[in-house]
Amino acid sequence: MTKAPLAILAAGGTGGHMFPAQALAEALLEAGWRVKLTTDQRGARYVGGFPDAVQVKVLKSGTFARGGILSKALVPFQIAGGSLMALAQMIVDRPTIVIGFGGYPSIPALTAATILRIPRMVHEQNGVLGRVNQLFAPVMNAVACGTWPTEMSDKITGHHVGNPVRAAIAERAGAGYIPPGDYPMSILVLGGSQGARILSDVVPPAIVGLPMPMLSHIRVFHQARPEDQERVEAYYAEQNIPADVRPFFDDIPTRMSEAQLVISRAGASTVADISVIGRPSLLVPLAISIRDEQSANAMGLVTAGAAELIREVDFHVDDLTTRLEAIFNDPARASQMASSALKTSVPDATQRLMDLIQTVIKKDS
Repeated sequence: MTKAPLAILAAGGTGGHMFPAQALAEALLEAGWRVKLTTDQRGARYVGGFPDAVQVKVLKSGTFARGGILSKALVPFQIAGGSLMALAQMIVDRPTIVIGFGGYPSIPALTAATILRIPRMVHEQNGVLGRVNQLFAPVMNAVACGTWPTEMSDKITGHHVGNPVRAAIAERAGAGYIPPGDYPMSILVLGGSQGARILSDVVPPAIVGLPMPMLSHIRVFHQARPEDQERVEAYYAEQNIPADVRPFFDDIPTRMSEAQLVISRAGASTVADISVIGRPSLLVPLAISIRDEQSANAMGLVTAGAAELIREVDFHVDDLTTRLEAIFNDPARASQMASSALKTSVPDATQRLMDLIQTVIKKDS
């Protein structure tokens, strides 16, 4: 009996890498593929949303971006060890294709696939090619891009496919938008996996600064770091603002589709979710990002008039209150922002990525 084709997806570190991998895994399984996910311990935190049929392999890897001298000295050995494990696994069960989604946890699988000359490609979610994808791009059969244009070397050819979204997001695509009014309104606050503290510091008092007639209709769903959760909850409670504060929401599709406004970092997956569902947003790119890729991610929504970009240096309570009041006082504008967001989406991104996979496989055969 012939085995079904095998795809190895290599991702990890953050939801930004894992969510597109999850979307592709869902599509591949539906098309009759076998799917394995290789990640590291950090990435393993995000596998709960993956279909049960996906085999998860945790491989050692490492990064020079974190840790002390000893930790950094061990990185080459961790990567080598993980790569040898990946090599052994691929020799035993040779994959049809290997797809990396960025982040250092993808290094072992991409290294092994390159050594064994297995068809291989990377998918870059952000508007700037990440360091790992930048390293491997010259030896890949294809480079798929989620945000377009993607900043990369002139020597590399990118294929615009868009950022795949999970099935739960796709099911809410174009969900009807209820503009602000004299009824319950929701604000969804998403901090992402890094640097969420500034949102927890600025957003709650900015909301409190709204006029009472408007404030009385608002409820908040706020993603905060675990160490910030208690104080953020307490602040909203003291101000009598209904709020659900959690380190992680596992029902983002529902909460986003019910929101009148999203205040968020500009991670590529979040931007894709906002555009596919179609919601107005205020985006605060992560300032410490070396390549400022989150600003690049946000530009599609900003240029379309679907979002406002606020630099961290300009992210202050009074200014945010003014922006919130302007949007909630103008239902027609809020509706237009939602509609414009939807127009920037690439709802068939997963299928485009699937098509590119088939192209790579055929060229290699």
